Amino acid sequence: MMSFEWIQMATMPRTISVELIQATRAVYRRVERCYTIGMKAYSQDLRQRVLRAVDAGQRQAEIAKTFAVSVATIKRYLKQRRETGHVQPKAIPGRPAKKGAVLQAHLRAQLEAHPDATREAHCQLFKAEHGLEVSTASISRARAALGWTRKKRPSVPGNRIRRLERPGASKPVS
Repeated sequence: MMSFEWIQMATMPRTISVELIQATRAVYRRVERCYTIGMKAYSQDLRQRVLRAVDAGQRQAEIAKTFAVSVATIKRYLKQRRETGHVQPKAIPGRPAKKGAVLQAHLRAQLEAHPDATREAHCQLFKAEHGLEVSTASISRARAALGWTRKKRPSVPGNRIRRLERPGASKPVS
C-alpha cells in the first residue's frame, strides 16, 4: 500500500526551478526550429548561456536538453573557446559570389530607370551594361533583397464605362 506521505508528495506542485527549466526548454525548442529551417548559426546570447551553464558545473546532457542544442554543439563551443578565446560564428565556407555584389550594387539604378521591364528584360539590360549574364532567379532574389516589388504601374488608363440609353441597347447616349 502507498503511504500518505508519498501521495502528498506526488500531488504537491513542482518546484519553481523545474517549471523554469521546462519553460526554458520550450522556448529554446521554438528557437531551435527557427534556426534549423534556414541553417543559421545560433545566437551569441545562446552560445554564452550554454557556456555559462557548463562553467556552473551542469552536465552537458542536461544543458543540451535545457537549451535544445546537441551535446556535440556544446563540445564544439568548448573547443572553440579553448582554441580562440571566443565562440563567435565562423564564416560560411565557400567562395564568395561573383555576380551577387555587382548585381546588388547596380540593380537598383536599373530598376529605377526601367521600372516596367520584365525579369528577362532586366537580365538582357544587365548583360549589355555590365557584361555579366545573370538568371531571372538572380534578378528576383536581388530585387527582393532591395525591397522592390513586382507590381507594375498601369500602362493604359482603365476603360471608361459608357452609359447606354436603355438596358440592352446597343448604342451609347451621345
